Amino acid sequence: MAELPELLILSQQMDYQLQLKEFAGGDLRQEKSLNLSPGDFLETIKGRKVLKVYNKGKWIFIQLSDDYHLLLNLGMGADILYQEAGQSPEEYQCLFQFTDGSAFTCKFWWMGKAEILPDKELPQHKATKDIAITPLDEGFTPEYLQELCQSRSQIKNLLLNQKKVGGIGNVYIHDIVFRAKIHPQSTANTLSVSSVNTLHKIIQENLKEAIELGGLAYEKDFYGENNGFGTEHFLVVYKEGEPCPECRNTIEKIKTGSTSSYICPRCQKL
Repeated sequence: MAELPELLILSQQMDYQLQLKEFAGGDLRQEKSLNLSPGDFLETIKGRKVLKVYNKGKWIFIQLSDDYHLLLNLGMGADILYQEAGQSPEEYQCLFQFTDGSAFTCKFWWMGKAEILPDKELPQHKATKDIAITPLDEGFTPEYLQELCQSRSQIKNLLLNQKKVGGIGNVYIHDIVFRAKIHPQSTANTLSVSSVNTLHKIIQENLKEAIELGGLAYEKDFYGENNGFGTEHFLVVYKEGEPCPECRNTIEKIKTGSTSSYICPRCQKL
């Protein structure tokens, strides 16, 4: 499932590739993914141009001419792929065609969304209005994280809460708390100021490293490429039974609420 590094890379590629392209129509095959009927959706988007593409948490925002936005959510996984003019697209649920013959497709694995709405409705859009800033936004300071950590939530749950921190999911989180020497079930308000400052630094370092390597190796970018952040870069995630890279103790997989966590019980004491 794509997280902040993959969504940031994807939105930047889309912004570069789609600037000022005009929508001509499309083919929408999965009505449950849409907020309008396929016919109304295509009628609304036709003739509008792409002005800007950016991400907010795990959503892609496509700013359109005449005060509209196209919003894409990759759900539990999706391929958003650019199609050159004349190229035959592979399987998809949504295809958006431009007047120059190029297009992009969306293949949602599970729970993906494509929604179009006027800008005036964005502040009330239920799924996105409360998404927090991301760890790479200017406002994500050590002081911001210190304030969040006044919560009684478990630290893993706090960092995965998109209303608190936008963009972190259940892949990068494991190595983040491991490097910070924090147990994922630690209560946030029990962490020292020093621990929270270290956590802040490591969150940003991990995500920036993933971006530099092109994002998770099993996620495709806008051009269908799989990039370089693979399992060889993981420290503990998905490495149950292997030796800890710090102390050589055995990595364990534990249940943390509705998700699992990979930890070193020696390095990450509860």
